[in-house]
Amino acid sequence: MELEKLNERAAWISIGAYVLLTISKLTVGYLTDSQALLADGLNNSTDIIASLAILIGLKVSKKPPDLNHPYGHRRAETIASLIASFIMMVVGIEVLINASKSIIFQQTTTPKLEAAWFALFSALIMFIVYRYNLYIAKRTSNLAVKAAAKDNLSDSLVSIGAAIGIIGSQFQLPWLDPVAAVIVGLIICKTAWGIFSEATHLLTDGIDVDLLAKLHTSISQTKGVRQIRGIKGRFHGNELLLDIDITVDPHLNVIESHKITERIEKKLLDQYKITHIQIHVEPEPIVVPPYCAKSGKRL
Repeated sequence: MELEKLNERAAWISIGAYVLLTISKLTVGYLTDSQALLADGLNNSTDIIASLAILIGLKVSKKPPDLNHPYGHRRAETIASLIASFIMMVVGIEVLINASKSIIFQQTTTPKLEAAWFALFSALIMFIVYRYNLYIAKRTSNLAVKAAAKDNLSDSLVSIGAAIGIIGSQFQLPWLDPVAAVIVGLIICKTAWGIFSEATHLLTDGIDVDLLAKLHTSISQTKGVRQIRGIKGRFHGNELLLDIDITVDPHLNVIESHKITERIEKKLLDQYKITHIQIHVEPEPIVVPPYCAKSGKRL
């Protein structure tokens, strides 16, 4: 319960920071004639919606299992990240289109220098939020909060890029401001694509093969395990579900075989914090030596 509250707090802090920065950037950007800062403000406006989607996903994921969802609702977090990526991509493309039009049709003006200082201040704020959310994501192993932290970092970099473009435009190069807006749009799209790729990978039951290899090694070294016939895993939200097929000594009884599965479960819980494991136990085939017809004995 404490970890869930930490995740929700991280989402609320992101929302609060984005609301404040969106209003401030759009106001300052309009007053200083800075397309880069306006683009940055639009970027933060999408982050408000994305953070709300993540917050809703966290709320839904806490619902207990029911008849239609026997594994619970953990994947709501991943779906929230996917929705957030769609929103970010739409705004990123719109920023690119508007900034490109300004460059092509030479609709450029030199923004006031105050816009640059405000952009740098915004970058500092978002970097602090990023560090906090990253800390929470590592502590709770929550994928949605991790995605939010990545977005926080990209927002900080976006603001720095906007500041550079604004400062550069002061040296008789007004086109640098919309160029900075183009860079902002590209960063938004890149971040959106990264979140989209990770979310779709998990929703299609993708898993890191290196992780499976480590689990295979750990299980194979467990006392009593003869062979591993198969190991499969998938993420349900931030919870890993494992299906394992092993062989054991065929002369063991049910209780002795079950003790081997308990050793595997304890080992994976201690080493990888995995709580949901299904283990199928089979007797290892008994190899019968071939019969020698001449001597009448087994070879």
